[in-house]
Amino acid sequence: MGLFEKGDKVEVLDEKLKGIVVSVSNNEITLESEDGFIMKYAANELIKIAGPEAIKVTNYEVAQVKAEKDMANKKRPSLVKPKERNAPKMEVDLHINQLVKSAKGMSNHEILNLQMETAKRQLDFAMRKRIQKVVFIHGVGEGVLKEELKFLFGRYDQLKYYDADYQKYGLGATEVYIYLNNA
Repeated sequence: MGLFEKGDKVEVLDEKLKGIVVSVSNNEITLESEDGFIMKYAANELIKIAGPEAIKVTNYEVAQVKAEKDMANKKRPSLVKPKERNAPKMEVDLHINQLVKSAKGMSNHEILNLQMETAKRQLDFAMRKRIQKVVFIHGVGEGVLKEELKFLFGRYDQLKYYDADYQKYGLGATEVYIYLNNA
C-alpha cells in the first residue's frame, strides 16, 4: 500500500495549496484543491495533513528533506518539470510609459482605465491563445492598480493569481495561471 490513498488530505510542499486525493497512479497523485480544481503532482511534492493517522514530522525532518531535495536538484539540472511549471510566461508591463508615448495631460483615472483595458485585453488574448501563465507588471506604487487587477482576475473562474517571482519582479508584479480545459 502506497503512502497516499484516495480521500487523504494533503498539502503541496512548495505551494500554498491543500486538497483531497482523488486518485493515485504509480507516483502520480491527483488531488482536488480546496477551490475545486483537479491537479496532478508527484508523491514527493505532497505531504499528508490532518487526521489521527497523518504522518507527524518535526521541523528538523522537514529541513532535512528540503536539503536533500536541493541537493537532488543541483545534481540533475536537466530534470523535466511538470507541464504547469515550465509553461512559457507572457509578460505584460502596465507601467503607463510602456503603453503611451506620453502620459502628459492624462488624469490618474484615465491612466488607470487604460492600464485596466490593456490588462483585460492581454488576459483575453492569453486565454484565446492558450497561454497558461501571464505576469502583469504593475509596479509597487500605492497599490491601486494591483487591487484593480485582483478585482478583474477575481471575476474569472478559470484562473488563479498570486504574487509573481519576488527575485525577478520584487513586489511589483502579479502572476496569473490560466486553467486550460482540453476542449
